[in-house]
Amino acid sequence: MKNELENKQSDLQLFKTVEEKIIEISGQKVLIDSDVAELYGVETKRINEALRNNPDKFPKNYSLELQVSEKEELVENFDRFATLKHSTNTPHAFTEKGLYMLATILKSPRATQTTIAIVEAFAELRELSRNISELTSDADEYKQKTLMKKIISKLCHNDNRNADRAIYSNTL
Repeated sequence: MKNELENKQSDLQLFKTVEEKIIEISGQKVLIDSDVAELYGVETKRINEALRNNPDKFPKNYSLELQVSEKEELVENFDRFATLKHSTNTPHAFTEKGLYMLATILKSPRATQTTIAIVEAFAELRELSRNISELTSDADEYKQKTLMKKIISKLCHNDNRNADRAIYSNTL
């Protein structure tokens, strides 16, 4: 029982870590190669080797090679990419589909666990986006409050008490 609880806590922490690393580049939600490497517990060069050695698994919309301006923007906006500032390597970004393909190449228990967390994080982002779109298009006040509660609950990582408090304070 204790081991099962520890596993669930570990999975939740991994999910949160993945969620924090997803960024948007060129209108797509992606993970940068160094973040992917960290999540999978391998060196960044191993991720890029997998990409280079399996070009048939990574069509154009599965991975992106960042432009110099995009790389500079990463360095400016995210402290974790400071090492890229003077690097001659061009980082790669993996879309959700590219990460699924990467999972077919990297096989280990940690890779499986990480892939599941990645799938969950992207699914959560899609649901959140749908709820926000629905919220702005629906005039029914009750439905808006219900959707708002759902959105806040997701943002607070499923803590309904915080969602209730936020909804209640917004109606005062």
